[in-house]
Amino acid sequence: MATKTKLDPRRMMLKSIQVMKASINEPRADGKASPLVGAVLVKPDGVVDSAFRGELRHGDHAEYTLLERKHRDERLDGSVLFATLEPCAPGARKHPKLACAERIVNARIAEVWVGIEDPDPLVDRQGIRYLEQNGVKVHLFDLDLQDEIRAANKVFIAQALKRAAEAKDGKSAQPSPLSQWDKALPGVTVTDLASDALTRYREQTKISDKTNSAGFLQRLERQGLLGRRGSKLVPAGFGFLLFGKAPREILHHAGLNATIEYPDGTHEIQNFDGPTILIPDRVEAWLRPKLRNVIDRSRMTRAERPALPFDLVREAVINALVHRDYDLTGATCHLVVTVDTVTVRSPGAPLLPVTMAQMQDFTAPMYNRNPKLQFAFGGTKLVEGRGFGMRTLGEAAAKHGLPMPKYTFDGLYLNLTIYRDAKAAVSGLKAGVLKALNDDEKKSWEYLATKTSVTRKEYAERLGFDARKAQRHLKRFVELGLLRKVGASSSTEYEVRKS
Repeated sequence: MATKTKLDPRRMMLKSIQVMKASINEPRADGKASPLVGAVLVKPDGVVDSAFRGELRHGDHAEYTLLERKHRDERLDGSVLFATLEPCAPGARKHPKLACAERIVNARIAEVWVGIEDPDPLVDRQGIRYLEQNGVKVHLFDLDLQDEIRAANKVFIAQALKRAAEAKDGKSAQPSPLSQWDKALPGVTVTDLASDALTRYREQTKISDKTNSAGFLQRLERQGLLGRRGSKLVPAGFGFLLFGKAPREILHHAGLNATIEYPDGTHEIQNFDGPTILIPDRVEAWLRPKLRNVIDRSRMTRAERPALPFDLVREAVINALVHRDYDLTGATCHLVVTVDTVTVRSPGAPLLPVTMAQMQDFTAPMYNRNPKLQFAFGGTKLVEGRGFGMRTLGEAAAKHGLPMPKYTFDGLYLNLTIYRDAKAAVSGLKAGVLKALNDDEKKSWEYLATKTSVTRKEYAERLGFDARKAQRHLKRFVELGLLRKVGASSSTEYEVRKS
C-alpha cells in the first residue's frame, strides 16, 4: 500500500533491498536463474510504492510491475525510482517488449538509483547509459548495500558472467560497443600478441588449453578480447592492449610512464609500454628496490623513508590501467615517486554515476568503465571485484599506519596520492592551511590523516590532550576545512576530509 514519506535515499535503498527478497523465481526448463530485484517508486508528492520481480506474474520485471501494472494511468513526471538491479537496456528483450530503461524514460522519471549493474552481456551498463543519454539522473547504491545485493544474487550473477564470457560477436544481438576498443583492430593478427603475456594470463586464470591453441583463442574470443575479420580471429582493441607485443604502435596512449623525482631536482625515468597484463609485475620489479630510500644526489646522502607497502602501489597502478578512459587518446597513465609520496595519474574523470566526492571519501560504489579489462585482470586475481579497489587501498593504508590516500581531479587526470609516512600528509597540505597550523596541530594532523573519522574522546586520549584542548584543535581543523563535523552532542564525530 502506498504511504507518504520524505525522500531519504539510504532509507529507500534499504526498502528496495527488503522488497527484493520477496522476488519469485521464474520456473524455467533451461535452469536459468531469475535475479532477485526490488523497485521502489517515490512520487513528487511523497507517495511511495514498491514491486518485486514476479510479484503479479512469473517473469515480470520489478520496474514493469511498478510502472505499468500498478501506476500505468498516473503521471510520474519528476518521480524517483530505486532499483536493486540495473534496468534492462533497449534490445535486451524480445520485440515488441520495451526495455525497463525505455519505460522509465517514457514515464518521465527524473532520477534513478541503481543497486548494481547487470553483468548480462545484453545489459551490462547499457541500461544506465540509455537513462543518462535521455536526461535521467543516475546514482548508485552505497557500497555496503551493493555487497548485500550481489550476495543475494550470487547464482544469477555467476550465470550472467558466464553468458558474458560466451557471447560472440555476430552470434547474438548485442548492444552498441561501450568503447571503440571493443572492436577488432585493423592491421594486426594474433601473431602480434606476446607469448609470455598470453602464458602468464593462462597460468594465472588456470585455463587448461595450451597457449595459442584453438581452444585458448576461442576462449579469448568469448571474452571479447579477440574479434573476427571475416572468418579470421584477430585481436580486439582491448585484447591487443592486454597482450600485444607493442600496444603503443596502435594505441599510442597505452602503458605507463614512471618517474622518480630526486631531492636535487634530477629524475629517473622508465616507460612501461609492453603488454598491459605484465605492467604491474614490471613496475614492481623496477620500483621495489628504490622505494626504501630516495637518494639526495646533491649531498650524496639518503633521505630515509619507511618502505612503502607495495600492495598500495600495485593496486593503484592496476586501477589506473583498468579504469582509465582509453578514448582520451592524447594522455597516458603516469607514476610519480617523490621523497614523500607516490602519485598515480589516470586519464579521465570517474565514470558517472560515480562521483569525485565518493572517490575522495573511499566510498565509491563498484562501477567499471572497461569491463573486458576488469574481467581479464579479475581472472588473474590482480584487481578487486568490479570496482576501484576502494577496500584494498583504504585497508592497506590503515593496516600500515599510513595516511589515507588522496584522490583529486585536475580536469584531465584522476590523481591518487599515496603518502609514504605520516609527516608527508602534513607537508602535502595547502600552503595557507599549513601556515595556519601550530606545531601541536601539525603533529596531531599526522594522526588524523590515518583516520576516516574520530570522536573528541578518541582524539584526546590518543594525543594526550585534555577535553578543552582537544575540542579547540578539532574546531580549528573544521574551520580550515580538514574535518567535517557530523552529528551532535555525545554522538558527534569528525570526518577527515580528503579534498
